[in-house]
Amino acid sequence: MSTLRIATRKSPLALWQAQHVGRLLGEKFPDLEIALLPMSTKGDKLLDAPLAKVGGKGLFIKELEHSLLTGDADIAVHSLKDVPMEIPDGLAMPVFLARGDPHDGLVCERHDSLASLPPGTRVGTSSLRRKCQLLAARPDLQVVTIRGGVHTRLAKLDAGEFDALLLAVAGLLRLGLDERVREVLAPEVILPAVGQGVLGIECRQGDERAASLIATLNDADSAACVSAERAMNQKLGGGCQVPIAGFAELDGEELLLRALVASIDGKRVLRAHGRAPRSQGALLGASVANDLLSQGAGEILAEVYADG
Repeated sequence: MSTLRIATRKSPLALWQAQHVGRLLGEKFPDLEIALLPMSTKGDKLLDAPLAKVGGKGLFIKELEHSLLTGDADIAVHSLKDVPMEIPDGLAMPVFLARGDPHDGLVCERHDSLASLPPGTRVGTSSLRRKCQLLAARPDLQVVTIRGGVHTRLAKLDAGEFDALLLAVAGLLRLGLDERVREVLAPEVILPAVGQGVLGIECRQGDERAASLIATLNDADSAACVSAERAMNQKLGGGCQVPIAGFAELDGEELLLRALVASIDGKRVLRAHGRAPRSQGALLGASVANDLLSQGAGEILAEVYADG
């Protein structure tokens, strides 16, 4: 019996994601033994500062990637919205699972919708993308930085430190916390992050055994959408912790990509969209990014990086 070692963070959501991939592989390869290698990352340890100030969401995967490069692990499972655009030399991310719910959700005990939140409501989020869109829609709200895993954030909400949270619906559903979602926010209100709801599987380049095993889990529709979203983000030079949103959907054999760049205060919001055949996701992403750049996205992002 052969063994496949999966590198994962120790958070409940990360463990669920790794176990999910392990279950799927176990169904396809009954003789394959799955071993999880849980580890703490720098992003898990630095909880007293905004992500944009300490290096962005890439901090959540560096240790996992190191375990791949050293041969301690065979694959790593990532929430794709946490993965930087550049994959380190020697590694590849060839597999994207079928997309879960891509939306953001409002978590709140006293109110049922974003529109019903009273002025001054304290809304917790660690995402500049969510912050800028929230302030664009509701400049009367108070957006407060919150860090930690899903359960940590919910505990802070329940303790009264915040009045509401914005969280990825996919993560709440995967943890069986469906009942905490008061409102699923439409993309017209909060456009999702690049890769949101998608799990990506990373492996070493040239590791044909691991690549052949995980290839059975690749979802072609998800991969097509992700190619457009990540190409857009890469063209903009955006990391994971910048006020950039990008969401692609399939309409028959065409990709529809919507994207957004905004100032952190939400006072300036640039939007662009485009269509292309599903095989041309990278070209579509670059085209939509160029549209945003022509509107002044470069200046907005330069200000964000200067502030960081």
